[in-house]
This record gives sequence, C-alpha cells and structure tokens, in this order.
Amino acid sequence: MTTLISLLLATSLVFFNSSPAFAAATEMPPLVYDIGISIFVASILAIVFVRLKIPSIAAFLLSGILIGPIGLKLITHPENIDTIAELGFILLLFMIGMEIDLRRMLRSGKMIIITGFLQYPISVLFGFVVVKGLLWLGLSTGLTGTYDALYFGIFIAGSSTLLVIKLFQEKYELDTEPGRIALGILVFQDFWAIIVIIMQPTFTNPELVPALMSCLGIVILSILSYSLAKSLVPIVFKWLAKEPQLILVGAIGWCFTIVFIGGGLDYVGVYIFGESSVMSVATGMSALIAGMTIATLPYSREIVAKVGIVRDFFITLFFVGLGMSIPPVTGMSVIVIAIALAFFALLSRQLIFFPLLYFTGGDQRHAEVASIRLAQLSEFGLVIAYLGSQYGHISDEFASAIIFGFIITALLTPPLYKHAYDIHRFIAPFLQKCGFKEPDEGLDETVKEYDLVLLGFHRVASSLLHEIAKHKPELVSRILVIDFNVQLHAAIRKLGANVRYGDLSNDDTLMHAGIDKAKVIVATIPDDILRGTSNQKLVQTVRNMNTSAIVIANAEELSSAKDVYASGADYVYMGRINTARSLEEIITRTMEGSIKDYRLEQEELYGAHHERTEILK
Repeated sequence: MTTLISLLLATSLVFFNSSPAFAAATEMPPLVYDIGISIFVASILAIVFVRLKIPSIAAFLLSGILIGPIGLKLITHPENIDTIAELGFILLLFMIGMEIDLRRMLRSGKMIIITGFLQYPISVLFGFVVVKGLLWLGLSTGLTGTYDALYFGIFIAGSSTLLVIKLFQEKYELDTEPGRIALGILVFQDFWAIIVIIMQPTFTNPELVPALMSCLGIVILSILSYSLAKSLVPIVFKWLAKEPQLILVGAIGWCFTIVFIGGGLDYVGVYIFGESSVMSVATGMSALIAGMTIATLPYSREIVAKVGIVRDFFITLFFVGLGMSIPPVTGMSVIVIAIALAFFALLSRQLIFFPLLYFTGGDQRHAEVASIRLAQLSEFGLVIAYLGSQYGHISDEFASAIIFGFIITALLTPPLYKHAYDIHRFIAPFLQKCGFKEPDEGLDETVKEYDLVLLGFHRVASSLLHEIAKHKPELVSRILVIDFNVQLHAAIRKLGANVRYGDLSNDDTLMHAGIDKAKVIVATIPDDILRGTSNQKLVQTVRNMNTSAIVIANAEELSSAKDVYASGADYVYMGRINTARSLEEIITRTMEGSIKDYRLEQEELYGAHHERTEILK
C-alpha cells in the first residue's frame, strides 16, 4: 500500500510541475482540464486519507486548497472554480432531495420528533447568544459582521449526514437505538437546513412582501414539480426503463428542467404582480425540490441507485470547489473562529442534544452516545456558507473558518464514534449528579422467579415475544426482559411481560433482576450490538449465578460457538444457519412446484409477515 501511495504521489508531481500550458499542449479545454486535475488530486489524497482513516471529505477540501489560488495554482481559469462548485452544488442538493423522506420524519416517535423540531432552533439561538456574549465581553474573535452571530448558530446546529451514516453503516449499527436516534435527528436537521436555504435570500432585506414572494415561488415550483412528477415523468421513465443506462440521464435532465423553470418564475411574477416582483427560485432550492418530488415516483429506488453511481463524483466536485474558494489566511482570526465553531458545536451536543433526548424519553446511555456521535459540523452548513458568501452575508474569512471548523470536527468524528460508550461510562456519574438519573428499574418486587429471562431486546427478541404471546399467552406474565431501551418498555409491559432497565455488562443488574432463580435464560443480542460484554462473557456470568437454568445464547462466527458452549451455554443458535435451513426448505418446495402451498401453510400457522404486530416493526 505504501508503495502504491508513493507511486501515485510521485506521478502527481509531474502535474504539479506542469504549467497551464500543459492543457493547451494536449488541446484539452480548460474546464475539462480543471475538472480533471480536481478529480485527480482528490483521488490521490483520498487514497492517503482512507489509509490513515481520515474522512475523505477532508481530503477533497484539502485538494481544493492545494490546487487553488492559495496553493499550487493548478487551475487554469479562476472562473472555473465557481463553475465546478456550482455544478457540484446543484447535483449534490438534487441527490440530498431524493433521500429526504418526510413520511419517515412523522413516523419517528415522540422522542425524535420533539427533539428534531426543537434542537435546531435552540442550537441556533445558543450560537447567536454565544457570539453576542463574546462581543459583550470584548472578545470579538473576528465575528463582527451583521449576520455573523446568526450564521454561527446555524453552523453549529447541524451534524454531518455523510460522515455519521457512513460510520453507522460500516459498523453495522444503523439498526441500533443510537443509530435510529441519529438518523432521525439528521433527517430533521436536513429539513431545518432547507428552511434556512429558503430564507437566506431575505436575510439582507427581511421585508414581508419579498419574503412572501420568494415563498410563493417555491410553493408554485413545488406544486408544478410534483404535478409533473405524478403525471408526465412516470410515462417518460417507463420508456427509459427499457434502456437502464438512460435512467441517470433522465434523472439529471429532470433536475435541470426544474432548475430552469425555477429560474424563469420571475417572468410569471412580473406578468401577474408587476415589475418589482421576484419569484425566481435559487438553483440549489430548485434542485432540492426536483429531488424530493422525483423520490415519490414508483421508479425512485432505481433512480436513486443510478444517480448514486455518480453521487461521489459530484460530492467531490463540490467540496474541491469549496477548498479552492478559500482565500489566503492572513491572520489568526480564521483559526480562532474555526476552533470556536468546533468547541461550541461539541458543547451544544451536551447542553442541547442530550437533555432534549433524555427528557423526551430517551435513556441516559443511548441519549449520550447519540449526542457524542453527532458532534461535528454539517456538510449542509458548508452549503449554507457557500450561499452566504455569495449573498454577501458573511466574509471570506468567516467562510474559510467554516471549512476549517468542519475539517476539525470531521477529524474528531471517528475517535468520538469509536469511544462514545467509553466516554459515557466515564461521565455517567457526573450526569447522575446533575439530575440525569437512570430510569426506574421497573421491577415488581413481589416477583422473584421467572420462567424465561430475555437478555436484551432487539429484533430476534421482538419476534420471539410475538410468537410466545400468540401461541403460549399464559407464559407471557412469567417473562422478564432486561434491556436499555426505555422507549420500548411501555410496549413490552402492555403485552404482559415484565421489563427491567439494566446494563447487561453489570453483574449487579443481573443478580438483582433475579437471574439466579430463572428457569430459562436467553441472550438474543449479537456481539456486534452488545457493549461492554459479549455472549461468551454473558453466559459465563449467568452460569456462575445460576447453575441449574437452561442458558441459550447466540454466536455470529462459527469458531466462537465453541467458546460460548465452553462458557456454560446449553445451546448456541446461529441466525445465519437457522435462516439457511429455512431457505433450504423453501427452495426445496420451490423445486417441487409447491411454493404457493408452502406459503399458505406458513401463513395459516404463523400469519402473514406484514400483518404481524411486533413491538419492533
């Protein structure tokens, strides 16, 4: 790997030592050359950064700095910087729009909905007050512009969807409680960022009529876009479906169609309201609307998949363009503002994110872990900074500080993500003293013996409890569930089972729950999701407390099953093997031509999957 990196860097020096005449010598158009050199340098640094486990977005921003005006000046025409950034900006927002699911927001549950609606405006207010407070103390740190306090709050209010979701996916933790919390909050933050982008043009002229005209233009474009997406566009994409390679072309064509229509709404405003009317919709907002409306089509999954192929290309162009737009750093104010942004972004997660999640029903650990993992500036904030500098709201120095602040928090994100549970364990006693107590254990003191104890409650336990409630309802009241996720406790109790809040890695929790008198103990959580323990350690702990119980645990690796057995398990199940055996029977029945009969048999015995009313949907 080191040899490959060295070779690539050596090759890049050839380009770094080339003059702009290189483009002319090869008869390459300047714009093509500039885009090419942007992608080339970005790819070199991305390889190095990935090897060093540094977020790739930082590599793209650094690439822009290196090849831009303050770096090696490899860009042949300065105006191409704006072209590259604008192209990436339009298509980036188009793709973001396709991934925003408003219906998911409304299904997120009380904790995420309340936190999602309150967190962003409170964070903006917090940042605004911080800047005004610093100015009052005589510590301006360069934030003296008319809109600097407002933008400071906006920038610390959002977290990075790209960085956070990528880490959750890589660690297979998107389906965990912190993963669901983070995803829900990020969706709401994107929604708030859209509102900010809508209102940005009116910051300099906050009069009611121009603001209403801008909103009217957005409403008209949204209605028109949605109408076309429901009527004409499905027909076109039905034709294009016969040529899959044209789906991408059609999707990007749709994006620019809406962009052009949005830019032409001024003519409508002048015709209806007179010459002073301004109804045109900015290119970024138009692209966002195009993405959101096309996401409602039956072909949305195919479109998202096809556009996703070039997603990283346009993300790269946008962030490289941002890096190129950074002016020379002539003083310490840029660095001071960047550090202040990073510091108060981290602080706001503890002062705003965590309390909101906790008081709306989240347990202490999951609320804290999710808050820690959301402790970075948002790439949407970079989009807002890009627009803010274009509108003249913020200085070039402040825009540069945003980028450096983003890089600082992006570099902090991987270690914060990795050690989030350790950080929580360290500060948990302090949180207790501050009044953030652990939830009531919820154990009925009169019940000391249980027929079945479920250690942890995730998808397997949810399905198991559903089956028991359906086929052996008399057993439900003799079941105890021990789990951290207090959001599910009410639903578990409603079903008739007992539930207790507790840390499976804490021996005292297990002992006080009555593990020593249980008849059957089942560990349903895989090692990938467990924190502070493993199935092998759990079995060993449980067996030491109760030598007579039947202990059932799970294993993910074939080799680890032996270790779990050695720790005292009576039976070790493996989800993938059980699934494979079920599929084998399904495939056999398929080969015999009786798959429909098999499905009817299964639905008669267990009901249709989509009709199940499990706690975890």
